[in-house]
Amino acid sequence: MMPLAERMRPRTLDQYIGQKHLVGDGAILRQMIENGNLSSFILWGPPGVGKTTLAKIVANLLNCPFYTLSAVTSGVKDVREVIEQAKKVAIVNKGLFAEQNSKHTPILFIDEIHRFSKSQQDSLLGAVEEGTIILIGATTENPSFEVINPLLSRCQIYVLKPLDKSDLLDLLQRVLTQDEYIHSLNLDVQETEAILRYSGGDARKLLNIIEIVANSGVKVIDNDIVTKLLQQNPVAYDKDGELHYDIISAFIKSIRGSDPDAAIYWLARMVSAGEDPKFIARRLVISASEDIGLANPNALLVANACFDTLQKIGWPEGRIPLAMATIYLATSQKSNSAYMAIDSALEEVQRSGNQPVPLHLRNAPTKLMEDLGYHDGYKYAHDYPNHFVKQQFMPDNLVGKHFWQAQGSPQEQKMAEWMNFLWKE
Repeated sequence: MMPLAERMRPRTLDQYIGQKHLVGDGAILRQMIENGNLSSFILWGPPGVGKTTLAKIVANLLNCPFYTLSAVTSGVKDVREVIEQAKKVAIVNKGLFAEQNSKHTPILFIDEIHRFSKSQQDSLLGAVEEGTIILIGATTENPSFEVINPLLSRCQIYVLKPLDKSDLLDLLQRVLTQDEYIHSLNLDVQETEAILRYSGGDARKLLNIIEIVANSGVKVIDNDIVTKLLQQNPVAYDKDGELHYDIISAFIKSIRGSDPDAAIYWLARMVSAGEDPKFIARRLVISASEDIGLANPNALLVANACFDTLQKIGWPEGRIPLAMATIYLATSQKSNSAYMAIDSALEEVQRSGNQPVPLHLRNAPTKLMEDLGYHDGYKYAHDYPNHFVKQQFMPDNLVGKHFWQAQGSPQEQKMAEWMNFLWKE
């Protein structure tokens, strides 16, 4: 039997659940589709919110040729072959349709476009620019980090949101009443809290949960039943890495909690599920800054080296520097003082606004500025013992304000002692 997620896949915009800001009445994407004036765009959002479904609905409604590639399995050769096919279709369309618009232009849908290399993305530019194809990309990663600028400039970015509670309940009701097999089971749903919690805004997760429950033979669904069945079926629930956000959260918290064994376990879960290695490496860089910070500044160097090495050696060998960096970060002393300091300073900026720069700290590139006292009284630190001299660096209204507070690691205690020595009264 076809999986429930595929059986329930919407075929029209009216069947589509969620993303009203894009496809609701009068929304921008619906208007583009209804007018037949479609341009290339990238759908950015978490798993299970309807990116692939929306692309297929667009192609069906416009009745145009639809090609699909997966960035996981396709290369430059595959891209070029699709573009050549699209060019042949475009020539035929040019002879059939006097009025040329995007309604008859072939659509190329690329799933997980963030996994395309720079050369693969480069191979799309000409066809997108010339209008040979309309590109629809889908990504769970921030396009500004993963998509090259020339391609970004040719595409609109549409952000898809996790489904809210009402969306998920609507989907659940549709499954119970519209799917022939599920409807025939006469399931009695008495509680939905666990279903909604485990779904986490992901339609595919919800459908997988219902499928697991249906296949278990139970007739009454409550929170205890759902929790018990999901604990018994972790592989079915987590197939293809659908616990993406839950597992990366556990991974980072294990590093923060100085548990290298747990951190390596969650790393192995992500590697075995086919998680994008660059996503993991990027989170290690963030963790090195946020959670280890000044307690061990070398952690950031190790995380960056891991990221660079990963891009040089590729996969599967890349799992080794990922493991090395994970263990190093997990076993490092921890400090979030830099993270706390910048957030505290940002709060102050929001509270007190744009405080004026003291005159002695300003540059004086013109005679007028010099006459107004710019730079007057500034003391050059390197002319003094210990390369330090006391003077005011804060705006007048913030003198005495402190944002960075040293924490308990030996490295930060040394830094604090040095600051106390220099600034002592």
